[in-house]
Amino acid sequence: MEYAAAVEAFAVHLAQVRRLSPATVRAYRADLADLGRTLHDDALASVDLEVLREWLWQATQRGDARSTLARRAAAVRSFFGWAHETELIDADPSLRLVAPHRSKALPVVASADGMRDLLEAQRIAAESGDPILLRDHAILELLYAAGIRVSELCGADVDDLDLRRRTIRVLGKGSKERVVPFGGPAAAALGAFLTRARPVLLARAAEPTAAFFLGARGGRIGPRTVYALVSRVLGPVVGSEHVGPHALRHSAATHLLDGGADLRAVQELLGHASLGTTQIYTHVSAERLTAAYRLAHPRA
Repeated sequence: MEYAAAVEAFAVHLAQVRRLSPATVRAYRADLADLGRTLHDDALASVDLEVLREWLWQATQRGDARSTLARRAAAVRSFFGWAHETELIDADPSLRLVAPHRSKALPVVASADGMRDLLEAQRIAAESGDPILLRDHAILELLYAAGIRVSELCGADVDDLDLRRRTIRVLGKGSKERVVPFGGPAAAALGAFLTRARPVLLARAAEPTAAFFLGARGGRIGPRTVYALVSRVLGPVVGSEHVGPHALRHSAATHLLDGGADLRAVQELLGHASLGTTQIYTHVSAERLTAAYRLAHPRA
């Protein structure tokens, strides 16, 4: 079978069988396409371990980040494992492929005081009644209160929100649905947006939409708009120009653990498939505790 045809069949498998997100499918397809450009023979069976090692080495020489190299290795392992299982090839050449370990850098987290001040400033700004400011305040409150992903926020419809119970139904990775709670301040901001701002934005739309959060032209809000908002208001708080909505998710998880929440409960709230993914926040909390100890204890 030709390599390119096998990659396309694998992409269909990822999307329809494994139900991975479109972004993940695009990333895997791009990595495999990059590998394909280095092949001298388009036959799938011609790829061996040395070809894969050379491909990763070239990426290393270009200065690709370790996380990128790890993703590339994961893409080819998954692809050739699938090709072997479906009997497109006799042996899996990626079994002995070694990729660099992912960086252990801890996630960017805002302080609880910083988040309180940020959200209070946004609440005061929203009192002007401007529909965009009301929307932005609601977005920031929800991202921090519920710890949801930006894709989950953008994909939420009006019917997914239950203001009385203070919950939102979201569709996470692998099309897994979960119901996430949020608190009183978020409920107030969401209610204000729903009644005072959403009808104004919806009136600008070319056609009706069930989307909860809307852009300036009345259509469903996009991730880029949310990224720009978070970068603008959260960047100065955490001291970084390159910060996005995930930093609010990181902050929510860390502050929950700081407050005594159970790790399993935080895992369910975030929608992590593995507890190991959630455990990174215990390291963040431990670092913060150590820093506080060194500042405060007379014999630190």
